[in-house]
Amino acid sequence: MNYPLISEYIEAIKSAEDNFEELSYLRPVLGDDGLPVMTSGNFAVVFKMKDEQSGKFYAVKCFTKEQEGRAEAYREIAKELKDVSSPYLTSVRYLDKELFVDTDQTTETEFPVLLMDWVEGKTLDKYLRENLDDKYALEMLAYRFSQLAQWLIPQPFAHGDLKPDNIIVHEDGTLVLVDYDGMYVPAMKGQKARELGSPDFRHPQRTEDDFDEHIDVFPLISIFLSLKAISFSPIFFDEYGAADRLLLSARNYNAISESGWMKEQFPCVNATMNKIGALFLLSLARGIDTFSILQLLHRIEIDEYPLSATKAEISNAWKDEKGVRYSHDKKRLLKSPIIDHINGDYYINPNTKVICNSALCNCWGFERAVLPHGLTKIGDNAFYTCRSLKWIAIPNTVSDIGNWAFYHCNIISLFIPHSVRAIGEWAFAGCENLKHIYISCGISKLENGVFSGCYELEKIVVPKSVTTIGKNAFSYCKKLGTIILPNSVRNIGEKPFIGCDNLKTIQIPYGSKWKFEHLLPDDKEKLFECDAELMDFEINLAEETISNVWIDEYGVIYSKDGRKLIKCPNIEKYVVREGVEIICDEAFSECENLLYLHLPESIAEISKIAFYRFYSETIRVSANLSTTSQGYNFSCSNLRTITIPHGKMNKFRLLLPEIIQTRTVEV
Repeated sequence: MNYPLISEYIEAIKSAEDNFEELSYLRPVLGDDGLPVMTSGNFAVVFKMKDEQSGKFYAVKCFTKEQEGRAEAYREIAKELKDVSSPYLTSVRYLDKELFVDTDQTTETEFPVLLMDWVEGKTLDKYLRENLDDKYALEMLAYRFSQLAQWLIPQPFAHGDLKPDNIIVHEDGTLVLVDYDGMYVPAMKGQKARELGSPDFRHPQRTEDDFDEHIDVFPLISIFLSLKAISFSPIFFDEYGAADRLLLSARNYNAISESGWMKEQFPCVNATMNKIGALFLLSLARGIDTFSILQLLHRIEIDEYPLSATKAEISNAWKDEKGVRYSHDKKRLLKSPIIDHINGDYYINPNTKVICNSALCNCWGFERAVLPHGLTKIGDNAFYTCRSLKWIAIPNTVSDIGNWAFYHCNIISLFIPHSVRAIGEWAFAGCENLKHIYISCGISKLENGVFSGCYELEKIVVPKSVTTIGKNAFSYCKKLGTIILPNSVRNIGEKPFIGCDNLKTIQIPYGSKWKFEHLLPDDKEKLFECDAELMDFEINLAEETISNVWIDEYGVIYSKDGRKLIKCPNIEKYVVREGVEIICDEAFSECENLLYLHLPESIAEISKIAFYRFYSETIRVSANLSTTSQGYNFSCSNLRTITIPHGKMNKFRLLLPEIIQTRTVEV
């Protein structure tokens, strides 16, 4: 069958109200030249149309060449996509004999059209070229494409012709797939492909017999590799890209070892790029199943909010009242001002998702940084040498802590929640005052030097999720006396405990001594094999304790049910939450700066050593409270005021030191 010329379609579209059968309510959108707005390709021309009543825009596709099986294919595609709700796709409707065209090419006068929603935006390649100087836009483009890939790969259908021209980038950066001529849906099983897609993006061994839900896997990974590489170094596109492709071409696929870009750039120093490159090679070899590729793609580190910040971003950033710079959407903390500008507590913007690399590096003056719930990542060197920083509470939404993130801070107590999956090298090295570390069961590796130089650390329980301990992980922890290692540990780096002069016991599972003999070559007698059940008990007890707590925005640790206050950091004032019934041992023992404390009416029990460093008795606050609390050595020497519930003065008076007994306040 012959089809009209594009010029003949233009004349027909100009009088759309007379020439359409069902779509007579549509009118062409005209350009500055007075002609209908349109784009053309190998097989069709697409017109931008508008429903004058609703104001909605549509794309009407008119065909210029015959394609066998097209009508039935589009009917099946429309049927399949009818119930698919996704921002990555647009609606499709095939109408046969819909448009009347006065043509000299054939005796036919009525022709089929394809009706779709109009997708406003730029093709991916055009968007890429226009944003080569915007590293953030490039990183976001790669991230959003990876999200599209993770959605599309497991679907029962496939696009069939993935390439930059068929991917539209909206103004807000979101992506939409267009041009479904080569699409596969389950109803087409056993058929041959109507088209194979662009050679620069399809698998080099694909034939018309390769037509199933997996045909998009290779182009998705190939495009993703190029986008991620360009976001990593935009100069790659200038050196290796071309007008009609990204970094790789059909010639490269057939001789990948000779590809200039692959040969020169892999392996590279960027771990994420290496992973994606390996994934691409696996897909090219066709030696790995689609499910495995999807799983690997999920595991690749992809940042929706990049941790790197450009000079342009920092210079044009939004500033808070302290002068700290954020991205305009407040999602990324970019950079702090001069080193001593931030004084007192610093509350990071509640919308923040990531703290960028070196964002608060060398920022002296604040003792407490309040991290918002919803924060996901803390970048490399984020709090590097913040010497005044004594307290930090890591929310249970954080998944990654970067290299050297808290190097040489003065943090006293550290709680790492279950959400954290990775802690970078030397992340807490040089935290000389760090006394207590609680590591939840989410970390698989303790990186090189991660707690090196934590002089005050006395004991560490390694969770059984850990399989690898890096070199120098606990080196020069001078007061470290006991470490408990689970049976899960398989790899241990060099000299993890060098300089730990006080180390008396490395507790290991019975029968596992051979795995740990190289830890202390000169002090093997310090290795202590322990019954596996006892080991599990101690580790499980530690993990159970950690998993059954929650931390508020001030870093105060409560039991998960909210009934017990377990530990308060060294802050100046605090209002204990209503509903708390018990204040545990040494809950305020390190609060030497505490000036004001409010106790709620719900309090029923206060440990005798809640404010003290010694003793172990517990006093019950009740009507018959007696004078058994005399002789306390109160350590919160700066505390001047404790507000207590009205009518309970007598129940609390004996818990307070003589210096402040006249300064309590009933409310």
